[in-house]
Amino acid sequence: MELTDFTTRLGRDRLAAIVRGRSADAALRTVVTLVEEGVGLVEVSLNTEDACGVIARAVREVGADIFVGAGTVVRPDDLRRALEAGATWVVTPSGGDVVAAAARQGVPVVAGALTPTEAVAVMAAGATAVKLFPASLGGPAYLRALKDPFPGMPLVPVGGVDAELVPEYFAAGALAVGVGSPLVGDAAHGGDLDGLRERARRFRSACRAEDAA
Repeated sequence: MELTDFTTRLGRDRLAAIVRGRSADAALRTVVTLVEEGVGLVEVSLNTEDACGVIARAVREVGADIFVGAGTVVRPDDLRRALEAGATWVVTPSGGDVVAAAARQGVPVVAGALTPTEAVAVMAAGATAVKLFPASLGGPAYLRALKDPFPGMPLVPVGGVDAELVPEYFAAGALAVGVGSPLVGDAAHGGDLDGLRERARRFRSACRAEDAA
């Protein structure tokens, strides 16, 4: 995937779902349900049961227009396994070897950072965007403060992003939001898919409302 294609899609969809589950089958159903509700960027965390199997099955089921990624990629071997499974983008909770390895292969990588120093470091290592985590620690006000010295830095807040906060994060300058449990709930553990559909619609509506503002 071209890095510009991923960045464009991230800025267009503005929502990346994070699936982390104790059941591989439930995690796959969660991915498919999210896609059915119009979510086009889905990250399957590698600490999901049989995560690479879930990624491979999801890629086959949802089609080429959906960007299926791998999350919690912490070692180069994680990156290799994720790419072999068919992941087209990756998320790492920090910097390090994974960022540079992904960048060398032309793979979009969203790298975790919290402080200005960390954010600059992961971008210099080749990150496509910064996963601002945990976003709940400083909220939209902290993201806005980071955008002051780094107006062009692509920031994706993750961690405690509720639907009600989405407009505030976008107003503060976020490129997109990454959402796990506030969106997925218990679906990836075998829980309620109807509730998942309702939350997906609420988050997508929040993103569309911001685009129209």
